[in-house]
Amino acid sequence: MSKTNLYRPNVAMIIVSNNYPMKKEIFIAQRNDLTDIWQFPQGGIDEGEGVHEAMFRELKEEIGTDKAKIIAEYPHWISYDFPKQIAKKMKPYNGQMQRYFLVKLKKSAKIKLDTKHPEFIDYKFVSMEELLGQTAHFKKDVYKKVINYFKKEGLL
Repeated sequence: MSKTNLYRPNVAMIIVSNNYPMKKEIFIAQRNDLTDIWQFPQGGIDEGEGVHEAMFRELKEEIGTDKAKIIAEYPHWISYDFPKQIAKKMKPYNGQMQRYFLVKLKKSAKIKLDTKHPEFIDYKFVSMEELLGQTAHFKKDVYKKVINYFKKEGLL
């Protein structure tokens, strides 16, 4: 991979409530650094860390709980480019290469956004119909692709 085409390895989680599969409501959180931007929890994979380990660590760091069960994993790495204003802050990366998981919160899970390094100021569970109207424009294609895959598999 050339210096001009670097993608940060990352995990991302589509979280469903503990009412799944009866209710297919999806967790989105509002970022604390970008006005009115909602997204799935996600984060970088540390050196030497496996994707599952990174996923549970990121859940704990971003939403205050790792009490979740993996339902499925998107079978491929998927990438997107950062918009220019974000790319400046994320140097040397031009975007992210992600591994997506469909995750169900356990009944004992307590969401707590006031973590050590808070990334979100609010969260909600939304229907799939509401989801894409509230998420960052530069992530929509990836979100659609992953959600459509899980729908095709009968999971969403």
